[in-house]
Amino acid sequence: MTRSIDTLLVANRGEIACRVMRTAKSLGLTTVAVHSAVDANARHAREADIKINLGGAKPAESYLLADKIIAAAKAAGAQAIHPGYGFLSENASFAQAIADAGLIFLGPPASAIIAMGSKSAAKALMETAGVPLVPGYHGDNQDYETFREAAQRIGYPVLLKATAGGGGKGMKVVEKEADLKQALESAQREAQSSFGDPKMLVEKYVLKPRHVEIQIFADEHGNCIYLNERDCSIQRRHQKVVEEAPAPGLTLELRQAMGESAVRAAQAIGYVGAGTVEFLLDARGEFFFMEMNTRLQVEHPVTELITGQDLVAWQIRIARGEKLPLTQDQVPLNGHAIEVRLYAEDPDNDFLPATGTLDLYREASAGEGRRIDSGIEQGDSISPFYDPMISKLIAWGSNREEARQRLLAMLADTQIAGVRTNLAFLSRILAHPAFAKAELDTGFIERHTEQLFVKPSTQSAHFWKLAAAAWALSEPKTTRQDDPNSPWANNCGLRIAQPRRFLLHLACGEEQQKITLREADLAGVCLTNDRLILEQHGQRTSHSAIRQGNTLYLELDGQIHSISAVDSIALAEAAAHPQGGLTAPMNGSIVRVLVSPEQQVAEGDVLVVLEAMKMEHSIRAPHAGTVQAIFCSEGEMVSDGMVLVEITGDAA
Repeated sequence: MTRSIDTLLVANRGEIACRVMRTAKSLGLTTVAVHSAVDANARHAREADIKINLGGAKPAESYLLADKIIAAAKAAGAQAIHPGYGFLSENASFAQAIADAGLIFLGPPASAIIAMGSKSAAKALMETAGVPLVPGYHGDNQDYETFREAAQRIGYPVLLKATAGGGGKGMKVVEKEADLKQALESAQREAQSSFGDPKMLVEKYVLKPRHVEIQIFADEHGNCIYLNERDCSIQRRHQKVVEEAPAPGLTLELRQAMGESAVRAAQAIGYVGAGTVEFLLDARGEFFFMEMNTRLQVEHPVTELITGQDLVAWQIRIARGEKLPLTQDQVPLNGHAIEVRLYAEDPDNDFLPATGTLDLYREASAGEGRRIDSGIEQGDSISPFYDPMISKLIAWGSNREEARQRLLAMLADTQIAGVRTNLAFLSRILAHPAFAKAELDTGFIERHTEQLFVKPSTQSAHFWKLAAAAWALSEPKTTRQDDPNSPWANNCGLRIAQPRRFLLHLACGEEQQKITLREADLAGVCLTNDRLILEQHGQRTSHSAIRQGNTLYLELDGQIHSISAVDSIALAEAAAHPQGGLTAPMNGSIVRVLVSPEQQVAEGDVLVVLEAMKMEHSIRAPHAGTVQAIFCSEGEMVSDGMVLVEITGDAA
């Protein structure tokens, strides 16, 4: 049966909402965005033909409200709803409610989500179908003792996983029994917060596996195919960072075996639409079923680039009742594609999510084999309420090395500041010799920690020289607005008996430097089109240098540094009114306060648990001491830099 869709509501936000709307508009559809109160001016809301405010800030107050989303679709005249990924995309009740409302869900039927959306149910189904499983417990009994006995039987280390979702939320590796209870409670809270369901499973943590997944598509006419595979082994906190297609080193026979297994799994539950079957692949070529994601994946662009297909367009056509546009033997595999996820986070601080305003955001230039999926623009804010992914950079090449080099160039061309990001970290991964050789597994980041993480160090004399030159050359040409013809109105004006010089007091992060810059220091240096160009000793180098008011954004060694002029008056006031205590590392909500005044604590003790970006973060004592005061309470929203706990003691 053919169904008409001329207006599509996207029940999501960020880059996936923008990406879905881009295809929908290309097909002539009217697009509808829903947004929370804090997302009223977000890019996806700005780009939609129609936008509807759900209110609230947290997902539970906005993007997780199925009734409001369905009401918004009806109010806007939409016939269909695309769930994106995350939020309600794998919620069977949402899919069923859409169908009951007479609308079209761009995803599988609720029965398929029930069968595969739960990791426990999916593993039971795969066991019946004869697909090999990783040893584990996937039952309904959720008390601690059951998990303790299961973990003891399986053998440590074990992996706790939320059954109702993905993306690393509600997932913890437990090395020993002493850590199990706290990890289980934390994972359950994260699962409840992210998916509205605290149910967990536990399984053996397989060492040095590769994460290989199969993209499948099925229509209502009984056709189901796989569109090759993706390798998603480069992960942190069990969340993917780098994805590529096809998986390096996979034989045709192994690709076919995994693909056919994925198709059988989908057909067994009457699957319709886009889905991904995920496997662990060991060095011997044996694969084990992990889970099935009943939605479009974050990493779908790499599949699109090697097949030349628009998977969102496929979703829309299937939702209309059309047949798959290709048969299995027609599926292309052309070249290689690699994707990286640009996050607002601090890789050097355990990937702590970051919040703030994107004071600078310039994407790499477009070109052959270059693609960027983003949901933000310069000046937008990164909220504590949602996932911290900023954008995805995807490169295609005729082979893997060409794609890798092209993606490295795209990262070098990306300029972002105002919040901490993993931009330089991504470049270090792609440039690492082991990645270039495709030596991939889920322990890649941990194994190459020394090369991938840069230890904090003071800025070099070369850095300050570049900063001073860029600052001086970016100063406004006139300093007197009342008389631009005055000889004193130009910082390059005549000076009697002495050369031009600048006395600068600059700051970068916690560091400050006083610099005297003379005219001779600027020989062979120029600033043009936001590039600082140096020609010295027959060598030419170039650095991005962008001045915005009292801030200079200078690139060096693949990292953007924010530089400002020191305000001596503000510095003196700060010294006169010092602040102490442990502060919130980002905006968020206090989940637990684990100490009380006068309590003795040891170094490393967890004092407060903060929830931000749908993940929990522990605030630990930096040294042994006594809790003097507590400035927060459970359930309270706190701001970045707010003092939470004050402790005294020996910090040595």
